[in-house]
Amino acid sequence: MTIDPQAELKRLRASIDNIDAAVVHMLAERFKATKAVGELKAQHAMPPADKSREAEQIARLRQLAHDADLDPDFAEKFLNFIVTEVIRHHEKLQGKG
Repeated sequence: MTIDPQAELKRLRASIDNIDAAVVHMLAERFKATKAVGELKAQHAMPPADKSREAEQIARLRQLAHDADLDPDFAEKFLNFIVTEVIRHHEKLQGKG
């Protein structure tokens, strides 16, 4: 049986599009949760960043990436990008950004 490469490409791209949509929705949910954390921190004058929590999260995410056969360095870069944005949001909530 011969595979039609154009049909297979279309199928694979549709799968990628679905995964991208799921990632965006998961990120939106994550940012709703981190917004609640930022509001709590602002109400109680807690610092926007928590280096020990960040280190724990990096280690946890690197292990998850390894277990999922994903490059742990890529996963760490991705998390660092997200954490930087979260801290920026927290600083804005505290009037520092």
